[in-house]
Formats: sequence, C-alpha cells, structure tokens
Amino acid sequence: MRKLSWGLVAVIGAFAVGGIALHRGETVNAMWIVVAAICIYAIGYRFYSAWIATRVLCVDSARLTPAVRLNNGRDYMPTHRWVVFGHHFAAIAGPGPLIGPTLAAQFGYLPGTLWILVGGVLGGCVQDMTILFLSTRRNGRSLGQMARDELGPLGGYAAMIGTLTIMLILIAVLGLVVVNAMKHSPWATATVFATIPIAVLVGVYLRNIRPGRVLEATLIGITLLLGAVIGGGVLNEHETLHTWFDFGGQPLAAFVIGYGFIAAVMPVWLLLAPRDYLSTFLKLGTVMLLALAVILMRPDIRMPAVTQFIDGSGPIFGGTLFPFVFITIACGAISGFHALVSSGTTPKLIGNETDVRLIGYGSMMLESGVALMAMIAATLLDPGVYFAINSAPGVVGATAEAAVTTISSWGFPVTAEQMHALAAAMGESTLLARTGGAPSLAVGMASIFSSAFGQGMLALWYHFAIMFEAVFILTTLDAGTRVGRFMLQDFLGHFWRPLGETSWYPSILLSSALVVAGWGYFLYIGVVDPNGGINILWPLFGIANQLLAGIALSVATGILIKQGQLRYAWVTAVPLGWIAIITTVATWEKIVSPDPRIGFVSAANQLAGKLASGAMSPEQAAVAPQLIFNQRLDAVLVIVLTAILWIVIADMLRVASRVVRGLPVLPSSEAPAVAEVRA
Repeated sequence: MRKLSWGLVAVIGAFAVGGIALHRGETVNAMWIVVAAICIYAIGYRFYSAWIATRVLCVDSARLTPAVRLNNGRDYMPTHRWVVFGHHFAAIAGPGPLIGPTLAAQFGYLPGTLWILVGGVLGGCVQDMTILFLSTRRNGRSLGQMARDELGPLGGYAAMIGTLTIMLILIAVLGLVVVNAMKHSPWATATVFATIPIAVLVGVYLRNIRPGRVLEATLIGITLLLGAVIGGGVLNEHETLHTWFDFGGQPLAAFVIGYGFIAAVMPVWLLLAPRDYLSTFLKLGTVMLLALAVILMRPDIRMPAVTQFIDGSGPIFGGTLFPFVFITIACGAISGFHALVSSGTTPKLIGNETDVRLIGYGSMMLESGVALMAMIAATLLDPGVYFAINSAPGVVGATAEAAVTTISSWGFPVTAEQMHALAAAMGESTLLARTGGAPSLAVGMASIFSSAFGQGMLALWYHFAIMFEAVFILTTLDAGTRVGRFMLQDFLGHFWRPLGETSWYPSILLSSALVVAGWGYFLYIGVVDPNGGINILWPLFGIANQLLAGIALSVATGILIKQGQLRYAWVTAVPLGWIAIITTVATWEKIVSPDPRIGFVSAANQLAGKLASGAMSPEQAAVAPQLIFNQRLDAVLVIVLTAILWIVIADMLRVASRVVRGLPVLPSSEAPAVAEVRA
C-alpha cells in the first residue's frame, strides 16, 4: 500500500507538471502549480533526502554533535530541533524567494516555476543539507575554513575572501531592501521593532523562567507577535503615535546597522534564535494562509506561460531567459547564502545528527515553496498591472498616460483609471513604477487574501504583506551578520590565535564591528544617494549568490571524494556544473554586452558620454560620477568573484585527481567521533 500510495503521488505530480507546462492559449488554474509542488516536494523529501542522509552522508544518531560536546551556553548549545528549524528557516528565508520570482515573472509563469521546483529539490536542498552536515562534523567550521582545511591554502583562502566579499554585498542589499520597506511606514516599523523585545522575553523564558517549555514560550511569543501586528495597525491610525515611528531612510539605516551589531555580539539564545523562531511563525502562517487562499479560490494564472520578453527586451530587467531566470530566482531554487548559515550558527545548535535532514533539506524545501507562492501571487495579477507596477519610468514613460500606452502596446492592456483605482484600494497614492518586486507582490497577496477572507480589507492586507516582507528580510540580516563575524574570526585567527576564538569577547566585538562597518558603509551610500547608489549592485546580488553556491558545492564535492564517496559525488557535482555554467555566462554578458540595460561597462560608458556632452540636467550630472563608478565597480567585482569560483573548482579537481590516483592529500578536518553513552 505504501508503494502504491507513493506511486500515485508520482503520477499526480507528473500529470500536474505536464498540465502547467503544456497548456497554451488558455488559462491555467493556480491549483495545478500547488499540486505539482506538493507532490514533487513530498517525493524529494521522503526518498531523495533520506537516500542522501543514509548512503552519501552516513548520518549517525549516536554520534555527539559539537553543540553537545562544546556547549558553552553562547554559540554552542544543543537546541530543540523545531527551534533550530525555525531559526534556520528564518535565517535563510530573506527577500530572494519573494522578490526574485516576482521579477522573473516578466518571462512568464512557466520558466520560473520549473526552475523553482527542479532547482530546489535537486540543488538547493542538497546543498543546504550537505554543508550543514559537513560543518556539524567539523565543529561548526565556516565554509571558508572548511575549504582551507580540506582543499588547501589556494582554494581555501580564495573561498574565504570570496565568501566574505559576497557576504558584505548580500547583507548590504538586504539592509537596503528592509530600509525601503520600512521607510515612512509606521505600521511596519513599529511591528518590526516590537519583535526584538518579544524575542528577548521568549529567550529568557526558555532559559531562566521555564526551561524546556517550548510550547508555552511559543504560545506566549505568537500571542505577543500577533498583538504587535494588530497594535501596529492601531498605532498607524493614531494621529500622534504614528509620527513616532515614521522614519526616513537614514535613521532606519542607523537602526539596521545598530541592530546587526547587537545581534552579532549577544548570546544566540537571547535574541537570534528566539527572534528567528518567532518570525518563522509569522512567515509560515502567512505562506500557509496564502496557500489556503489559493486552494479555496482556485484562481487562474493571468500571465502567459512564456512572454515575448524571453529575448532579453524585458522592461523590468535586461537579459535573455538563459541565464538570467536562473540568476534572478536565486534563493527560491539554490542560494549560496544558505551555505553560510548552514556552516555558521545552525551547526552549533544541532542536538542530533539525524536533525540535519529536517533542518537542512526541509527548511530549503519550505523556502522553495515560499518562492512558488510568490510566483503565483505575481502571475495572478493582470499582466498590464504587473508591468505598470514594476517597470521604471525611463522604460515606459514618466506619466501615467505614457506608461499605460507603452504597456498596452506590448499586448497587455491597462488604463490609467485602473491603476488609480487600484492604488486607492490599497491605501496608496500611486502604484506606478514601484520597482523592486515588493509592492507588486504585496498587491498580489492582498488580492488573494481579500478574495478569500474579506473583500473590504485590501488596504489592510496590502500593508500586512509589506510588513511581512520586511520581517522576512531582517531575520536574514541578523543571522548573516553573525555568520560574517564567524568568517572574519576564522580569517583573523591566522594572524593572532585569540582573534579566532569565537567565544572571546574582545574578538567578538572587534570582528562584529568590522563586518557591520563593511556592509553598513554600502547601505549608507545606498540610502543617501537620490538615485539609489547601492541599488546598482542589485544585478550583482543574483550572480554573487549563485557564485557562492558554486563555492559551497565545490567544497562539498571535494570532501565527499576525499571520504571515499566518489561514486556518490555526482549528488553535489551535477548542481555545481550547472551553477558554474550559468554564473560564467551571466558574468560574460554583464561585462561584454553592448546593451546598457545588460552590460555594466556599456552602461558606464553611456553615462560618461552623456555627462561629457552636457546632455544631462544639473541634478543628473551631480550623481552621474557616482553612478559611473558603481557600474565599473560592479564589473570589477563580478570578474573577481567569478575567477574565485573557478580557482576553487580547479583546486577541488586537483584534490579529486590526487585521491583517484592514490596520492596523498590533506587529512580530513572532521572531528573525532564521540559516541553517546546510553544506559
């Protein structure tokens, strides 16, 4: 019966995938996508993840983890598996699974949907679980340190420099997104602020007041969190109180920078773990509510399966379907940032090796589901509305009339009156040219929620979705800062050993300050620049993230081969090969493309030409030098980071070749096995 049941799941999943892939010229119900995802995720977790855990990784439930052996009550501490699951999911689930699919919807619903499903199950989930297990076996070592210990100094130091550089770029972009989401939004700001003392209360409750009472602490935290959401709405309507939380970009940037430093230096049990655990309930609750609404309403997808913009002429971002759909949708399919979390805070909290499968594979599978819900929410919008919200004024026109005329000429009719009415319903003055993906995603989510749970609550659902996106991002930022601190401590420890001690407070304060200063500088530049500044680094986000995934998969492949698992090395080598191809092609196009909408160099040259000819207004000319510098900086960074990836791959292949030929290699850095003593 079990075999028949799983066979039926496979047939239903195949039928659903065929339905969404082959239908043309007629609408496709969103339920097909949900059914396909449920079947694929269920089969992937039940069989593929179990096979990897048993045959490839050889998980041992009797082997003590570093959280048990090195328990210091701060960084190393055995934690309940569901608390760790919540912390890990909250840490990895940033803006990528929300924003990436929303932007990639310009290609149509089909390419992004297939990449989320296939890339997640065969790539992202495998990377997260494998790196988490390998780091757990090595006392929670960071990705860069594992590369150095297992591959050698060349690949190791290249990986350490590359991951730290990429880390600063990723956190800066995350910080800018959360600042823009909270800017002049008292509701979102007040709610996000409230999650911090709530998390501290839950942490103290679990450690000092009622140790081990996870259910009690969870109920208290959820109640307070929901109260914060409701209270934020009440505060937003108050004539005086809402001004206390109405901040511009610079004060919010200072808050984010300060919060990142505090989160990195405080004990993990006091703020990071309980805050991310509670944030997970908001995230999961919203995503599950969204899925329930889709099931109840069974809405039709309005975006075509494939649009004409696969040729690279898209209004939201330039670039052809290959490779840019795989770069734009990073976190929803495979994300290098996850490898930093999987080799940073999480392995220091794992209480039993068997939890690696749930936390590593399961968390990424859940994030892939979040990305799929974001794709559904974006493609349920009328295509004309979708493009009106996400297209920049320079592409479609500065006025509402010009924008709707341009968009309608593409075959996606929309009217100025329609956009005005939609903005009024969402409680906004305008929704035109609200680029970045977050507003259109919020509109899509609000439309689904209001259809299922109350037609008169569009504005409420819209602002709830904006707040939901901000919390999603901030929980990734705090974990990323702590991971960056671990990485920098590993590096500084080579110059003076005490600086490499993760529990020595002077080292904690120094390394945290340096990491926060690194990404905080770029965040500040992005906030104060009227033209966005660091926003020019957004194209680097997807490429850098996938390059980091390539580094992680290279390290995992090398370790598996060293451990005598050559016949199973394809598990990580196949996704590594794909990531290496798409990132290299994307880098090449971003450097040599003559289209200023794609190439960094051509964009910089175009701006420089306009500046020299005097074709810019005084306001544009004032910021043009900074924009030109940032475009050229992008070009240099993407070349350097891609070169680092290939250095790591070459070093991994060198080690693999020596293993196959029976030549000596560096000894394994795996910690000696200590078995649990059982009565």
